[in-house]
Amino acid sequence: MLPILAFDTSAAHCAAALLMSDRLILRHEPMEKGQAERLIPMLEEVLAGGGIDWSSLKVIAVGTGPGNFTGVRIAVAAARGLALGLGIPAVGVTRLEALAHGLPRPVTVVEDARRGEVYVQEFHATGAGPARLLPLGELTVSGPVTGLAAGAAAVPPAMPIAEAVARIGAARAGTPQPRPAPFYLRGADAAPPSDPPPVILDA
Repeated sequence: MLPILAFDTSAAHCAAALLMSDRLILRHEPMEKGQAERLIPMLEEVLAGGGIDWSSLKVIAVGTGPGNFTGVRIAVAAARGLALGLGIPAVGVTRLEALAHGLPRPVTVVEDARRGEVYVQEFHATGAGPARLLPLGELTVSGPVTGLAAGAAAVPPAMPIAEAVARIGAARAGTPQPRPAPFYLRGADAAPPSDPPPVILDA
């Protein structure tokens, strides 16, 4: 199911990968905001680097978080729209499984969730445990760890996140997949307005 185009905006970056049978094209740009404006031009640059156009793609793969709420929504919406327009499948890949991909098992991914919390998921040779949101003070890990919140003992990821998303997506594309959806372990930061709704008067 190649070529496959993959991208991720779940953290402070815009990352893309084009996985082809004979090569890999990668782009990664750190950015706190602006992913919505940068993503499609970056994808077009990656396609141009591979010498192909949109119609040559077989699969779209996308990072679904957890991570920045806006960034996750940007990527997932783009993946769904592109897959629909191109008539090809889209595959969702979580940030946690992408960070673990290619590393020896067992390994535990520990990612910063802010507010003194971390995202944690254990990966074994036989599969993955549940993804959890934990207070940092409750974190207990034995064995190899990876991720931005894993500390000095962290094992570096085996590959850039966009490449991992692409390779996982390629492996899953041969079987039916649900539509990509944001993978949230915590509710949105935004709260509904506290002001009462306006009164609608009859004419």
